[in-house]
Amino acid sequence: MIYLDHHATTPVDPRVMKAMLPFFSEKFGNPSSRTHRPGWDASDAVERARKQVAALIGASAREVVFTSGATEANNLAIAGVAAAAPADRRHIVTVATEHKAVLDPCRALEAQGWQVTVLPVAATGLVDLAAVEQAVTPGTALVSVMLANNEIGIVQPVAEIARLAHAHGAIVHTDAVQALGKLPIEVSSLDVDLASFSAHKLYGPKGVGALYVKRGADKRLRAQVRGGGQERGLRGGTLNVPGIVGLGAACEVAAQDMAVEMLRVSALRDRLWQLLRDEVDGVAINGAPAPRLAGNLNVSFDGIDGEALLLAITDVAVSSGAACTSAEPSHVLTALGLGTRRALASLRFGLGRGTTAAEIEDAARHIIAVVSQLRAQSPARAHAGATAGGPA
Repeated sequence: MIYLDHHATTPVDPRVMKAMLPFFSEKFGNPSSRTHRPGWDASDAVERARKQVAALIGASAREVVFTSGATEANNLAIAGVAAAAPADRRHIVTVATEHKAVLDPCRALEAQGWQVTVLPVAATGLVDLAAVEQAVTPGTALVSVMLANNEIGIVQPVAEIARLAHAHGAIVHTDAVQALGKLPIEVSSLDVDLASFSAHKLYGPKGVGALYVKRGADKRLRAQVRGGGQERGLRGGTLNVPGIVGLGAACEVAAQDMAVEMLRVSALRDRLWQLLRDEVDGVAINGAPAPRLAGNLNVSFDGIDGEALLLAITDVAVSSGAACTSAEPSHVLTALGLGTRRALASLRFGLGRGTTAAEIEDAARHIIAVVSQLRAQSPARAHAGATAGGPA
């Protein structure tokens, strides 16, 4: 099986695993235990990891709050800002292509009487800055816009959005899960107040993440998990020391490898697109070719049944634009303007650290064969013209 689903999750890097292993056994202390060496060792490990995460995003260690993952980090950001917001700020602005871990908490607040503006995107996947400027008002508490999309890889102009939001005194949050370790991130340049991260998209373990909380922004944030006062009172509960150590190690490894890896993976991605484009008619990239994550390629095939496509792909691990058990198309792809049939006949390729040139050649051959076979079984199909160009 060729694994090309690195946006869903990544294998734990051996260097990360090596750093984590002692904290499952001989270094098992609770970092909240302040009276003995095992507790001190655990606390030291957590603080070292905090510095490693901070270094990758250009923050101070004190601005990193550990969570159980990105979903909790997103919920802390959104519900936490809402809980602390004054009565005259009961409005949230977000984007239609956000992850459900952002959209669902926003909808929950809407059910409680909050006003939620969900901005559309263009066919490129990019949000219109003029629409952001129009949507944000003095009553806006929070603007939440994903840095790099988990399905189509599109990178939003978060710094410009932050400037528009801050002009009205709103807090700015970005779900930066897919971007961490794949794009250079400098939180001061992005000018965000809150940013969510996850270890398992970064060759770290599942079940651990972090929320960047800009100095001073904690005054406009309320804890959602209480009990024990850990993480500066913003997230109670015994810390997942092995997981936190893994997140820190993953960030340190990414800092070392990212520049070279971006170039390598983008070249492989472009090769994959070239092979598909040259051999398959009616194939199109979903979203703009750029700005896009180096390892992302999301394409749709004309005249193909989405369920049949997924069932026929046996040798390559990829994601569809829709969940395998649902007939509903991806909300991200429909937000781009794709019809239901085309959205369902879409594949998301997520290339990663372990992807090789040989695997790309083999994966392309497999996909080309599957599409050709399915089309041969449906002679009445109507094809779109082949789409020129590719990710840059």
